[in-house]
Amino acid sequence: MVQQKENLSRTDWDQIAATTEFQQLLAAKRRFIVRATLFFVVYYFALPVLVGWVPQLMSQRVLGPLNIAYLFALSQFFMAWCVAALYVRAAARWDEVARQLISRLPLREGQ
Repeated sequence: MVQQKENLSRTDWDQIAATTEFQQLLAAKRRFIVRATLFFVVYYFALPVLVGWVPQLMSQRVLGPLNIAYLFALSQFFMAWCVAALYVRAAARWDEVARQLISRLPLREGQ
């Protein structure tokens, strides 16, 4: 662990930032975050929009007193967990790419 921290402190971060692999890593992260955010915002605001525009559909009872609107609202919790799980999975891949990138770069001279 100490050796790894020492190696990271000796890495030339400007050299890393200039590599195509690093730019691709940032682009992949940006793509995921923008898409996930847009999806979740649309999903989140779909409930009030649907309740306002098609109340007869959303008030349709599905299971006893539960209607579609209640089930949709509860599904938002599940969807948030799914998005979080997908992010954790993607972040693990990004971390591995970053580790490989750092390990291939030479250490700075004189440190």
